[in-house]
Amino acid sequence: MSHIVVTVPAQIEGPALTSGASLLGQSGWRPLLFVLSLLAVCSRNAVLFALLAGTGLRAGEALALKLTDFAPDFRVLHVTRSIWHGREQNPKTPAAVRQIDIAEPLAGLLRVYTEGKTGYIFATRSGRPLAQRNVHRAAGVGLHAFRRFRTETLRRVRVPEDLIGLWLGHAPRSVTDLYACGLQNDGAWRREWCDRAGLGFSMGLIGAIPNELLDSQEAA
Repeated sequence: MSHIVVTVPAQIEGPALTSGASLLGQSGWRPLLFVLSLLAVCSRNAVLFALLAGTGLRAGEALALKLTDFAPDFRVLHVTRSIWHGREQNPKTPAAVRQIDIAEPLAGLLRVYTEGKTGYIFATRSGRPLAQRNVHRAAGVGLHAFRRFRTETLRRVRVPEDLIGLWLGHAPRSVTDLYACGLQNDGAWRREWCDRAGLGFSMGLIGAIPNELLDSQEAA
């Protein structure tokens, strides 16, 4: 079974949550690193968690995804539906119907993961979408932590606020935002910022390696 290798920059730390702290035996922790480093996690969940962290999708939006929601190269995702209590529904708000640009490392992972799949890309053996409560249990952390992680990653590299709002599915906050909404159709501009922001973590296969360990190995 393959697993995701994820390395998180040392300065990126998640909130000190009691449940996560008890599992790691420390007060400060990184929910993304913790979740993706679980050796027991199956590749399906690992890809799902990487997608949540790399796009800021709401959990219900991610569980509703189908192959037809992606551009052929998987660099753009079209959010058009959500899953709530096992059933499809419209997204949370009109602003939640949107396009999200995906960094190439994550797009490459999705191209491999979805090969040969039909219907929901995160589904049970019977083809039904995964239950959010089961995904939450597998993660061991509130799924909104991934959305917060993505928001912090985008702000850290000073992605324009209106673009962050577009990717996260937030409604425009000001008249200026409304005036500039045409930028959402500028694919080259969006992709430039997507590539500049990256994921905030690195991916590979096999296991999970903290950046500090990689640094120590390189120093040796």
